[in-house]
Amino acid sequence: MGIYGKKKNFDIEDNGNIFWTTMSDLLLGLAIIFMTLFVLAMTGFTQETIELQQNQMKASEQIAEQLKEADIDAEIDKLTGNVKISELQLFEVGSYQLSPKGKQFLDKFVPIYINTIFANPILYENVQSIVVQGHTDSQMFVNAKTPEEQFSKNMELSLQRAGAVQEYMLKTKYDKKNAPTLRKILVVEGKSFSEPVLDANGKEDYAKSRRVELKLRVKGKSLSRVFGLNFGGD
Repeated sequence: MGIYGKKKNFDIEDNGNIFWTTMSDLLLGLAIIFMTLFVLAMTGFTQETIELQQNQMKASEQIAEQLKEADIDAEIDKLTGNVKISELQLFEVGSYQLSPKGKQFLDKFVPIYINTIFANPILYENVQSIVVQGHTDSQMFVNAKTPEEQFSKNMELSLQRAGAVQEYMLKTKYDKKNAPTLRKILVVEGKSFSEPVLDANGKEDYAKSRRVELKLRVKGKSLSRVFGLNFGGD
């Protein structure tokens, strides 16, 4: 009898531990939800902002899938929709004029990118700008004698390349009913070598640094920024 009674007491203790463990997990979960909602409220997030973020992610995934199906080589961030295109896809080395290969690339890429954005009303109605951003590497530019001159020459090249892409984008066969809006929101930026791409050892990857990026800038705040995450910049 003594053994039986001891076993019964053990079961009661064991069940009690399970109860308190379950309650602890529940309270922790509720605390995390509360803290998340509190942060969103304090940073000005609304249901509309969260819905916009969800639609931006949805459009990004659709663009990525269609680019893959069309065998288009471009790196896309599935959270923000930012796209990185290698210099070699678009230009000859040291040139800002689009190569025949570059024009063929944009002929395929741009309709997919633009049409997908405009197919999502919640997204495109909140797009402030589509930024075409040129980037170079930090290798010495011919005839550049000072660091300042080096930066300025690369700034000029990055702007010229971004401008060439922006100009040709408008000539491609995207849905032209969206042309007036697209002309209003296209923005060109040059970054020189101020935002290099680094390799696993923290050194500049010259080939990957020479690129053109397309970035969606939307109204409101980004979830990734609020929580201190980095998913491809703007």
